[in-house]
Amino acid sequence: MADRLRAYRAVLASRARSQASYRTSFRLDLVGAVLVGVIELAEIWVLYSATDEIGGLTLAQVLLVFGVADLAFSLADLVAGHCDKLPVYVRAGTLDVFFLRPQPILAQLVTSDLSLRRIGRCLVGATALAVGLALNDVAWGLGAVGLLMLAVLSGFVIFTAQFVTAAGLQFFLVNGAEMTNAFVYGGRYAATQPATVWPRALLVVFGTIFPVAFAAYLPVSTLLGTRGVAGLPAWLGWCAPVAALWAVVVAAACWRWGLRHYRGAGG
Repeated sequence: MADRLRAYRAVLASRARSQASYRTSFRLDLVGAVLVGVIELAEIWVLYSATDEIGGLTLAQVLLVFGVADLAFSLADLVAGHCDKLPVYVRAGTLDVFFLRPQPILAQLVTSDLSLRRIGRCLVGATALAVGLALNDVAWGLGAVGLLMLAVLSGFVIFTAQFVTAAGLQFFLVNGAEMTNAFVYGGRYAATQPATVWPRALLVVFGTIFPVAFAAYLPVSTLLGTRGVAGLPAWLGWCAPVAALWAVVVAAACWRWGLRHYRGAGG
């Protein structure tokens, strides 16, 4: 086990060094990633410039939701975002090479690439989270700190599981990347918004099937004591780890199911 981890660390370290060696390109990529995050923050500011609150949340409160969701997604994107390259690996026959190695296929896929530019999005999410915490009146204590840590960790697991779920579905879909991206990246966008403004269909999809509502909105509502989705208890934010576990179960089922039915590039 230690030897396998050492091998993965060596692969990731070499990829990081290769990207960092082109300093100008690396800096431009980082700046570009930061700008994308800033534009998304600007969109929220524009929406709230015309009203005091949306879905029961003020600008300061939704900034905290955005910070938690964006940081969790950015970390997941850094770790597993390149799983969306699976269709390319399948068509090129690269995935067949993975079967010749004594490591798990999913672990090889996760370590097959590393995009350091995604660190820029992590910085945007972390900054938004810090500003959101500063602007909101949070009753700090062990419970508040624990809930916040659970939210970020559970969100990271939920979004990582979504990337794996999307990869597993690619074994069955033909050019289906756009369809899977709709719920992966669409789920990220939904997670940064108040769930109270979602239509009922989205509440079902992003509240139960792909539980991104537990990645930020519900824990933040519990943390701030704000009005949540009608009919749901205020303590539901504490159930984020349960939602993360459910996301992992779905991801594992989709991945194993897809891998079992894979017959090779020429199959």
